[in-house]
Amino acid sequence: MADRSLEGMALPLEVRARLAELELELSEGDITQKGYEKKRSKLIGAYLPQPPTANGAAVVRCRLQHSEGATRRTFRPAHIGVCDVREAAARERAASAAGNRPLFYFRFGVDQALPQERRAPVTPSSASRYHRRRSSGSRDERYRSDVHTEAVQAALAKHKERKMAVPMPSKRRSLVVQTSMDAYTPPDTSSGSEDEGSVQGDSQGTPTSSQGSINMEHWISQAIHGSTTSTTSSSSTQSGGSGAAHRLADVMAQTHIENHSAPPDVTTYTSEHSIQVERPQGSTTSRTAPKYGNAELMETGDGVPVSSRVSAKIQQLVNTLKRPKRPPLREFFVDDFEELLEVQQPDPNQPKPEGAQMLAMRGEQLGVVTNWPPSLEAALQRWGTISPKAPCLTTMDTNGKPLYILTYGKLWTRSMKVAYNILHKLGTKQEPMVRPGDRVALVFPNNDPAAFMVAFYGCLLAEVVPVPIEVPLTRKDAGSQQIGFLLGSCGVTVALTSDACHKGLPKSPTGEIPQFKGWPKLLWFVTESKHLSKPPRDWFPHIKDANNDTAYIEYKTCKDGSVLGVTVTRIALLTHCQALTQACGYTEAETIVNVLDFKKDVGLWHGILTSVMNMMHVISIPYSLMKVNPLSWIQKVCQYKAKVACVKSRDMHWALVAHRDQRDVNLSSLRMLIVADGANPWSISSCDAFLNVFQSKGLRQEVICPCASSPEALTVAIRRPTDDSNQPPGRGVLSMHGLTYGVIRVDSEEKLSVLTVQDVGLVMPGAIMCSVKPDGIPQLCRTDEIGELCVCAVATGTSYYGLSGMTKNTFEVFPMTSSGAPISEYPFIRTGLLGFVGPGGLVFVVGKMDGLMVVSGRRHNADDIVATALAVEPMKFVYRGRIAVFSVTVLHDERIVIVAEQRPDSTEEDSFQWMSRVLQAIDSIHQVGVYCLALVPANTLPKTPLGGIHLSETKQLFLEGSLHPCNVLMCPHTCVTNLPKPRQKQPEIGPASVMVGNLVSGKRIAQASGRDLGQIEDNDQARKFLFLSEVLQWRAQTTPDHVLYTLLNCRGTIANSLTCVQLHKRAEKIAVMLMERGHLQDGDHVALVYPPGIDLIAAFYGCLYAGCVPITVRPPHPQNIATTLPTVKMIVEVSRSACLMTTQLICKLLRSREAAAAVDVRTWPLILDTDDLPKKRPAQIYKPSNPDTLAYLDFSVSTTGMLAGVKMSHAATSAFCRSIKLQCELYPSREVAICLDPYCGLGFVLWCLCSVYSGHQSILIPPSELETNPALWLLAVSQYKVRDTFCSYSVMELCTKGLGSQTESLKARGLDLSRVRTCVVVAEERPRIALTQSFSKLFKDLGLHPRAVSTSFGCRVNLAICLQGTSGPDPTTVYVDMRALRHDSSTSLNASNGGPGCQWTAAPFC
Repeated sequence: MADRSLEGMALPLEVRARLAELELELSEGDITQKGYEKKRSKLIGAYLPQPPTANGAAVVRCRLQHSEGATRRTFRPAHIGVCDVREAAARERAASAAGNRPLFYFRFGVDQALPQERRAPVTPSSASRYHRRRSSGSRDERYRSDVHTEAVQAALAKHKERKMAVPMPSKRRSLVVQTSMDAYTPPDTSSGSEDEGSVQGDSQGTPTSSQGSINMEHWISQAIHGSTTSTTSSSSTQSGGSGAAHRLADVMAQTHIENHSAPPDVTTYTSEHSIQVERPQGSTTSRTAPKYGNAELMETGDGVPVSSRVSAKIQQLVNTLKRPKRPPLREFFVDDFEELLEVQQPDPNQPKPEGAQMLAMRGEQLGVVTNWPPSLEAALQRWGTISPKAPCLTTMDTNGKPLYILTYGKLWTRSMKVAYNILHKLGTKQEPMVRPGDRVALVFPNNDPAAFMVAFYGCLLAEVVPVPIEVPLTRKDAGSQQIGFLLGSCGVTVALTSDACHKGLPKSPTGEIPQFKGWPKLLWFVTESKHLSKPPRDWFPHIKDANNDTAYIEYKTCKDGSVLGVTVTRIALLTHCQALTQACGYTEAETIVNVLDFKKDVGLWHGILTSVMNMMHVISIPYSLMKVNPLSWIQKVCQYKAKVACVKSRDMHWALVAHRDQRDVNLSSLRMLIVADGANPWSISSCDAFLNVFQSKGLRQEVICPCASSPEALTVAIRRPTDDSNQPPGRGVLSMHGLTYGVIRVDSEEKLSVLTVQDVGLVMPGAIMCSVKPDGIPQLCRTDEIGELCVCAVATGTSYYGLSGMTKNTFEVFPMTSSGAPISEYPFIRTGLLGFVGPGGLVFVVGKMDGLMVVSGRRHNADDIVATALAVEPMKFVYRGRIAVFSVTVLHDERIVIVAEQRPDSTEEDSFQWMSRVLQAIDSIHQVGVYCLALVPANTLPKTPLGGIHLSETKQLFLEGSLHPCNVLMCPHTCVTNLPKPRQKQPEIGPASVMVGNLVSGKRIAQASGRDLGQIEDNDQARKFLFLSEVLQWRAQTTPDHVLYTLLNCRGTIANSLTCVQLHKRAEKIAVMLMERGHLQDGDHVALVYPPGIDLIAAFYGCLYAGCVPITVRPPHPQNIATTLPTVKMIVEVSRSACLMTTQLICKLLRSREAAAAVDVRTWPLILDTDDLPKKRPAQIYKPSNPDTLAYLDFSVSTTGMLAGVKMSHAATSAFCRSIKLQCELYPSREVAICLDPYCGLGFVLWCLCSVYSGHQSILIPPSELETNPALWLLAVSQYKVRDTFCSYSVMELCTKGLGSQTESLKARGLDLSRVRTCVVVAEERPRIALTQSFSKLFKDLGLHPRAVSTSFGCRVNLAICLQGTSGPDPTTVYVDMRALRHDSSTSLNASNGGPGCQWTAAPFC
């Protein structure tokens, strides 16, 4: 049934084989005639000749052909390589002039002006659609998310089909998979008729929308090139869908070669994900036979393909048997903590880079000037001898007047003197302390650049490596220990300093400079000329050409606080000065104003090094002058007619704040204003504001030149000064949401969540730049993708001193293409800057690697969070803008923490209002939650030497709990979204554990429970009553003379005692006083301000009898009323107390003159004195109607001043007392000694409540009495033969320190602690192991058993979580790995194990 019409057609072998299979199936009856014709039409439809179009080209119109009106866009066929920045800029300007487009727009590798023969015909309808798209504000089609959404849907559908594991049909059929285009029909693009893959014979076809055609273009590109995912080429033998793209490409390629009437040129449509590499010449001819599905296409001798007849079900069974039957054994023994965490699913709609792979950008060629010196020392020698009187450096005092002028002649002679003394006057002639190549430290203050400059060039002349560091002001400076580690690793033994700095260093009583923490032992050498010896006339420094020897080491502080030393060679130093000279256009005798730190970074490169090479005059503005007069640098620019100024954006900002329309300001002399922190994207606001104010003062727009730099790569890019004022600087408005995914998306300025960035100029001369992915292998980014900028140049750092591993990861990077090939044989250097190379070769920086925080897979920059927080009203809430943003790891993910200094006059209400606004702003702009927002008092955060916040030290204080904030707002519920799933009780041990004879670790549920409160003995009569007031009345009737409380004074004698009936009658009198004198009603709050004693207990039960809610408050200290009385006032106000009960003595104290100075006496509520009680009895004792009503309020003030109150109901109070009775086995014949503060928590319950409920006698010892008699508590325990006692850590510490040397005298006085069964320390903190162990060892000779000492644990919400009882097990000490604690898990260690560990004391739960 062969068709003769096919004889003249040049069909591929695969198509002919498929036609033969169809005829075989038709002859055997497997398919019908209609099905045969339909499949045959699909196979040969693409190869049928079509009538010619108007331009003479044959066009095949099948369903997958692009719609006629779709304009075609293609990527430039550029290969991986290096592009010249000048050529790119020229192309951009030409395109801009031709199309009347703005010079700056984001156009990443897309050419919209293609040759006519490569375009599809444009109809009026398509043109209108194109113009509608352009007028909507979209600059490039790839910035639309529709294309990506369709691609994701198609990928998901393809993935779903690939994952199906249903049995294949058993009908006998050929297994050569169809290669027709219907196998690639994307979902939801046209109607679902069965003829959707048939040949379209006419020119109308099925109507499709313009959007559908665009998606179709994207989908065809994916199908042909098959490079959307990494699995399309690697799994062609496992899935017909994944390998079909290559077969389709083969069919189309062969057809394009063999057919005379060619199909549409779809191969010119390169996928966005395709690799831009040059294809080998013989790739289309030397082709191997592809595999189809589960069968292999074999060839006979004459080349006719023959299908192997293997059943599909058998093949599927073989593939199934090849899979591993069980997971590896080690998977059974992995901790399941990772499985318990909620896995963050990636957002399917997140933006992804769609541009072509970027090209490495080359800067202009570094010009060779004939008069450039061969080294920097040679330049100093030239100017020092030719122009010795030329000014080199002018220093200023704090009044803005010139302090000292250093000429080039003085610099040359003094540097020679320093070099001679370093080499010949330190040590002996036989064993000098410093040899050429050794490292020395330069320690100079920020207001003495002249002394630093002389010492620096003296080291260069002596061929000694200088290591500039900051001046250590105290022994505990922030980061000082890490600086010492750097000096030790560099082998520094000598520190050069000035005379004034040497006098200001901290000294010991003997006058010697102490060794700073972590520093090596140093010899301090003063470099003033009066302290130096004059070199002989025949001595001259050896000046040679720049080589690869180390010139200097610049320190760098990392994100974790560690300090590294970046080594810069002499050739790199010279080349960098030459590149800066060419880029900035420096000439001789120019004047430059330097506000920056001259010891490092841009201030060192421009103000110390490049200035000497070009014989420039530097006006150095110290930081101390800037704090007094922020306009000083502008005044010096006007005074000296300076051509260049080096500043930071903060200097521009403070100059704006201090500007008061000064008439004498004229900035027309400036040709270049270098913004050193131009890499910070938020510096653009300061630049724009500065330009708006000072443009009328002669400042031109083209003068502002931001630059980007890093310690490793030195100057990365800088904007060149131009004479063309009509050319605006490059800037772009980027979507902040896209930046969090590392993708560039242009947005409009009207939106809030956008980031406006400005360019930092072009690549440095003689350098090559590219951007690589921040994580993983250094693969080149796409043109619309954010990556880490990498530089290949001579003028860069070479290594981290002494750290070869970190050096390899940073200084020896080889960027790879998507195919895995390196782009250059020379290594690149990571700059630590995140950004991209825009149009025209302009470099844009959006953040730094050190400030990067990856939260739930999204990248956030700390500078962006800081800018958002500072923009919240009121903007002046943060003290001097001092705010720190960092991340901490919680549950294996980073969480954002914000720490800010608040203004001294801020109230608590203002603080929390501002914090709430900050959280809302960050959530709406950045779509991320803040874990913790802490406010600290002004000037309390650790500072850097120049006054900034020391970020790593602040983070360390936060992690250690030593930050001491005054206001804290924790929001873990908004950011911790991967909470562990609740653990389930595991079934019995499975076969995997039995097989290896071990248990599966980590399966036990982390829970514990105490004894059941219902299992109390039947003779517990107190259980019959729901309220403590009823228990007291019952005890007053049944055991009226039983002593409940005994109060001891400082001499150990009984000061007062209370029986059951005495407490009952006294409580009745207090209730009468509250109702008659206070006119209080049920539910009113009453503050009880009493010293520890009996009066506090009676007042508490008097409130219960009257139906009032008591609040125990610590009374003010008589010797410190000014600080303790406001706390009392705060608790009274917050608790809304209607009355205040106290003793007559404290009542007089509250009305005293000292108290009136702290708190207005008229603001106190009604004050009742309980020393004079009425003799009447109440008509009726109040009984609560509901056990859930409020019994009392438990207020506590933390060490940071945070007030927290807990509501305690009657039911909770009774249950609390019942659990303590059961845990400690309390009954009326027991005696318990209590030495605690009775105002909150478990201490209040033991002091006031437990004796009434359980009936035992409480021996009360006020902790304040121990200040007079430290042995009072232990003597009382011994005298009354107490078996159970409770104390606090302060009491235990007082006994340990006060009685450490009196154990023998106490033993002689008969002190015996052998009867003590439990000594429980009550606290709301982690056990102090060292203190309890010291206490046990100290009083062991007095009979105290070490196992008797234990600790309780409670918190504000649960007052007693753990409490050592009489019948519980002995307390044990466990050692827990602190590294495991940081990951929220516990790993027990032995006491002999090394490594970091912490001790915990285990106690049973109550």
